[in-house]
Amino acid sequence: MAASLLEHYNIFCKDLPATVKFYEKYVGLRDGDRPPFNFPGAWLYAGEQAVVHIVSESGRKDHGSGAIDHIAFRCHGLKDTLKLLKKDSIAHELRQVPARPLQQVFIRDPDGVMIEMNFWDEPVVAKPRKEGVMHASDAI
Repeated sequence: MAASLLEHYNIFCKDLPATVKFYEKYVGLRDGDRPPFNFPGAWLYAGEQAVVHIVSESGRKDHGSGAIDHIAFRCHGLKDTLKLLKKDSIAHELRQVPARPLQQVFIRDPDGVMIEMNFWDEPVVAKPRKEGVMHASDAI
């Protein structure tokens, strides 16, 4: 047996509407079809795949299965993403991966889950202050 595809992550949240809005606005996912479970939640889609399942803490029956450091998404439109985050005063960190044409933006969702947004082969938008770390205030 071998896994062939990561289906989704499940996240518990305190404020379901605010969490859905965050992922729609800042990550570009869309709220979509979800089975009629007997607890509140949402399924957020990237294309045709429900990649993040969100459950309101009011529907939580246990304490989860461990710690997750972050969730990563392949994204497009780095400059527009940085403009939106700055406009809405969303704290973020911009990184350039050494020896790769990859820039990353890190943000936290309303419940503190770290989101990594990977932008491959896009123009460099900032100069690193130190190895691997750039700051949006340095945007070119």
